[in-house]
Amino acid sequence: MEKILIFGHKNPDTDTICSAIAYADLKTQLGLNVEAVRLGEVNGETQYALTQFNTAAPRLVETVAGEASSVILVDHNERQQSAADIDQVRVVEVIDHHRIANFETSQPLYYRAEPVGCTATILNKMYKENGLKIGKEIAGLMLSAIISDSLLFKSPTCTEQDIAAARELAEIAGVDAESYGLEMLKAGADLSDKTIAQLISLDAKEFTMGSYKVEIAQVNAVDTNDVISRQAELEDALSGIIADKGLDLFLLVVTDILNNDSVALALGKVSGAVEKAYNVKLADNKAILKGVVSRKSQIVPVLTDTLNNW
Repeated sequence: MEKILIFGHKNPDTDTICSAIAYADLKTQLGLNVEAVRLGEVNGETQYALTQFNTAAPRLVETVAGEASSVILVDHNERQQSAADIDQVRVVEVIDHHRIANFETSQPLYYRAEPVGCTATILNKMYKENGLKIGKEIAGLMLSAIISDSLLFKSPTCTEQDIAAARELAEIAGVDAESYGLEMLKAGADLSDKTIAQLISLDAKEFTMGSYKVEIAQVNAVDTNDVISRQAELEDALSGIIADKGLDLFLLVVTDILNNDSVALALGKVSGAVEKAYNVKLADNKAILKGVVSRKSQIVPVLTDTLNNW
């Protein structure tokens, strides 16, 4: 039986890594030959979860076509966010909770996308639907994914389904969701040893919005000044990325995990779209986005609508 690779998006976050591991466990229980892999470095938050639940990070791969002819995507579908050679393999399944864009296949596939806060919430349902047991370690990783994507249930993307799944998984994992979750988020928000390159690539995704090419990076922090105080260095790095990739906009969103607001740093020829989208004025390329914490529901849709009419 040929091996199928399971992976999430580039610059992986906790949901991408943990959902790949969990879905590989589910598929293995069903008798398939699968392997969870990753397309980028593990961030501090995710490593905290992996360590807490005694799980090794998936193997890092640069490309996938040399290893498998079939793959399963979790936590993403847009091709520019996936493996560089994704067009050379067959996508047989997608399990996701994001918008669908820039995605097509030549053959039928199993595609499951639900408007919930986290891929792991969907996987929790799939374990039940298949009558499979979730082990303690896998439950802990799935819980970690939900906490991460929902900012400990504070994000507007968080649904009652996410909360219910988290409660179930916390019981299996033997942890208190709130206390464990806060420690995990704090671990991810420790930016003291991060380089400028790491800060802007930890959780960065490219999007096509209308006729424009946009990259949005998000960094969680306990104190947004830990990042914004390095603005000159950040702008130099972002300007280089804009030039190299031909971007029309690079938006760096620094989110305060305690106050649930964000500071936006916008560069590029259509940076004015940020002002229009949020009715703010960029001062020194920055603006405070009150109550904005979710790239998926509060940034991508709003900017897409704005740039579609730019």
